[in-house]
Amino acid sequence: MRFHADLHIHSKYSRACSKDSDLEHLTWWARRKGVTLMGTGDLTHPVWFERLRESLVPAEPGLFRLRDELDREVSRTLPPGLASGTVRFMLSTEVSTVYSRGERTRKIHHLVYMPDFEAAAAFNRRLGRAGDLEADGRPVLRLDSRDLLEITLGSGQGAYLVPAHVWTPWFGVFGSKSGFDTVEECYGDLSRHIFALETGLSSDPAMNRRVSGLDRYRLVSHSDAHSPPMVARETTVFETDLDYFAVMEALRTGSGYAGTVEFFPEEGKYHLDGHRKCGVRMDPRETRRRGGVCPVCSRPLTVGVLSRVEDLADRPDGTRPDGDPGFRSLVPLPEIVGEILGVGSKSKKVLNEVDSLTAALGPELAILQELPVGDIARHSPALAEAVDRLRRGEVIRDPGYDGTFGTIGFFKPGELERINASATPALF
Repeated sequence: MRFHADLHIHSKYSRACSKDSDLEHLTWWARRKGVTLMGTGDLTHPVWFERLRESLVPAEPGLFRLRDELDREVSRTLPPGLASGTVRFMLSTEVSTVYSRGERTRKIHHLVYMPDFEAAAAFNRRLGRAGDLEADGRPVLRLDSRDLLEITLGSGQGAYLVPAHVWTPWFGVFGSKSGFDTVEECYGDLSRHIFALETGLSSDPAMNRRVSGLDRYRLVSHSDAHSPPMVARETTVFETDLDYFAVMEALRTGSGYAGTVEFFPEEGKYHLDGHRKCGVRMDPRETRRRGGVCPVCSRPLTVGVLSRVEDLADRPDGTRPDGDPGFRSLVPLPEIVGEILGVGSKSKKVLNEVDSLTAALGPELAILQELPVGDIARHSPALAEAVDRLRRGEVIRDPGYDGTFGTIGFFKPGELERINASATPALF
């Protein structure tokens, strides 16, 4: 079967995460978005781990589902067309390691996956010796990346690790502030056990494929959602059985791995270089011309993902290895509706309109990718035009930098007014 997976999320026990980040809300939003397989996130946190044990029951091999009584409560609050969507969970967590190597402080984030609760418990026992697992759902441990990988592999058959958002300046394995130039440098003699890399919001596969040393890795994308509505802003697509081990094998071999759904990388908050406090944003060429120094405060710029890719690239733009399944770049539906209505994407007005759209047309990912534009036009001609442009990649890009998200737009001044004036009354 073909399905979307979002395997990097956080619970309410992670810092700066929504109090609604629980299993019920995550299931609700997965159905609304059209995601079949979710990570649990935060399996290292003792309270969340017990919640997972209480609320999930075994489903397909290595996967779990909500208990029937909880699932019925979730389904009761969804429109009929969305209520029956299949949602499964894979035991997962993100771990932050902070350590010294090569006379530098390294701060690297990793995604870890476990095939069952017994393996997860063994993993937690060993990690507990390296730091406080109760302090944060994403624990910060003074542990070498190589040693974390060893602990992961020793926790149970099928446990595996994926480096998280690999280009992020502060916490990516290739990050400009504290990372490495190769996977092998980071994970040493165990690097052969790494077979997938998470690209992060500020890069896409096209950027990654400029580095020939990454050809052997499957490139995955996930939301890193800190609140349930952010689920599925990026996903990985599989064509496999719904099965933990089938997903792992697809990532290991490429068979059954069907590519990713991505942010436009310019929307990520570390795409270009710059200084947020100084309001300075630069592309790589300008950064190099200025020696990496901010022209306002004369301090080093935060070097973003595009510059870091340029540093390591040994291929031109447009390179695509044989067998690479490709990707699609999307914009979350609330952001598109917000532009059309002229209000923020999190406003009540936008939320109400998106509720109406998904109730009438189906899950968000299907609306953005598959639904005929004519069907969308019957509800909103402006939305139909935006989706048509989105599918063609005809968007207006304002890149993010130094922790500031970029924006992706669809309409130039006056265009929306002309579209609305020529349309018959619709949803909005």
